[in-house]
Amino acid sequence: MTVISVTRFQADPADAEQVQARHAALVTAIRATQSGLTEARLGRLDDETWVGVWRWDSAASLQAARQAAPGTPAATAAFALARDVTAQDIEVLAEL
Repeated sequence: MTVISVTRFQADPADAEQVQARHAALVTAIRATQSGLTEARLGRLDDETWVGVWRWDSAASLQAARQAAPGTPAATAAFALARDVTAQDIEVLAEL
């Protein structure tokens, strides 16, 4: 069963390159320490509101990320994965 989690956050439009670089580094670090992350996308809802969409191959993979040791890349990502998905999030996923 595929699991999709979404997080929204605010960032200054001038920081777009830094936000994208941090996202890419986080995805690389998670994939190095956790299996099951099949897709991670970053997009914008508007100039200041960003959305991160995370797709895991199973609920067990998501749970493993949430239980990662504090301070690890997977633990950092777990915060982003704790949000509930809404109908609007699914629409955003289709637009990314």
